[in-house]
Amino acid sequence: MSKLRPLHDRVIVKRLEEERVSAGGIVIPDSATEKPTRGKVIAAGNGLILAGGQLRPMGVNEGDVVLFGKYAGQEIKVDGEDLVFLKEDDIVAVIEG
Repeated sequence: MSKLRPLHDRVIVKRLEEERVSAGGIVIPDSATEKPTRGKVIAAGNGLILAGGQLRPMGVNEGDVVLFGKYAGQEIKVDGEDLVFLKEDDIVAVIEG
């Protein structure tokens, strides 16, 4: 895959697939599943440049698994791989462990 380096407070995320079997064991078809809102950070910028010129470091790092809004970010395709380009503010949580 091409090496991407997002600028400032931007993050590139690869969506992680959701489970396709319900709690009752029913297999959910692709057409009925929603877009995953969970993904793995594959690249992150250096941080947000504040009004005074200081750099606020990113709260997420490469390799973190994060939750983001259903319609957040912009979808891009790089080397045949679907990725999501987000601002750090679009990320709502980091999944620990």
